[in-house]
Amino acid sequence: MLKTEKEKAFVIGFAAGDALGVPVEFATRGQLQKQPIKEMIGYGNHWQVPGTWSDDTSLTVATIDSLVRGYDPEDIAKKFIEWLDNGKYSANGYVFDIGSTTRFSILRAKYGDIPAISCGGTGVHENGNGSLMRILPLAFFLQSDEDFEHRKKVIYEVSSITHAHIVSKIACHFLVEFAIKLLKNDAVDDAYEETRRTFSVYYKDVEEAECFLRIFNGMILNVPVNEIRSSGYVVDTLEAAVWCIFHTKTYKDAVLTAVNLGGDTDTIGAITGGLAGIIYGYKAIPQKWEEDLENKELLYYAADQLQVIREGAKQNASCVHTAKRNFFARLFLKFWKNK
Repeated sequence: MLKTEKEKAFVIGFAAGDALGVPVEFATRGQLQKQPIKEMIGYGNHWQVPGTWSDDTSLTVATIDSLVRGYDPEDIAKKFIEWLDNGKYSANGYVFDIGSTTRFSILRAKYGDIPAISCGGTGVHENGNGSLMRILPLAFFLQSDEDFEHRKKVIYEVSSITHAHIVSKIACHFLVEFAIKLLKNDAVDDAYEETRRTFSVYYKDVEEAECFLRIFNGMILNVPVNEIRSSGYVVDTLEAAVWCIFHTKTYKDAVLTAVNLGGDTDTIGAITGGLAGIIYGYKAIPQKWEEDLENKELLYYAADQLQVIREGAKQNASCVHTAKRNFFARLFLKFWKNK
């Protein structure tokens, strides 16, 4: 792949999956079996022109715009407020779709005198997919961070800006770790197998991790489509995206399969599209879909920012490695001289 291809493949792949799903969000699987989505269409449930992407892409782009300046949860929340108040980072200048937990959390960040990472919903019924849908930029930011616990901390904090329940945080943790392995050019099977094995051991004593049984034990790959739930519940969304990746062989088929599951079509389409973009590359995305996307300039800019984030993370990791190496070298010399 070219230097920026993975970043562009992710952003455009994510936005295209989102835009394909927007017109049929909340449509049932039965309805879409009769009239499946095959190309980019418009209007439908949100009455938007073809190629309009939703809050999934907006908050993903907002997260990227913050991370390019470094990691600061307060700044990420500030970007979310700008989106909600002014339509910044949107496809068409205004917000037309937002989940209730996300809305209330952003309002808490705006008006409440509390840290951004304390603004997210903590109730068991606040486990929608609103943080999962925007978490993938952290895979680029954390790719070169070799500290598993630190990566988890950052992922948990970014999720907690809007969704702070442990189930949402585990889902985000899994998705980012899986994506990191894909970014490192691991084969899809190997990336999933290593991630699920790690998580099945790491979370074995966490009661809420039982929600992820089918993902952690690999059963999700073998269930029939009628056992895939495509709701806005965070576990359902994660399962659906993983299932679509493993039951298709191209970017186009993965995204269309995701959207035609029905239900929360834009979010499942977006997450599947982002992962499939990383896996299959920018050239695998149908050119017509990219041409149809609204506000492409913002998406291309986000991809460029993501490249800066990824390269910066690599340089920081290299500096940390060099500092550690020099520290231990000095320690050895001091010990040797005193011997």
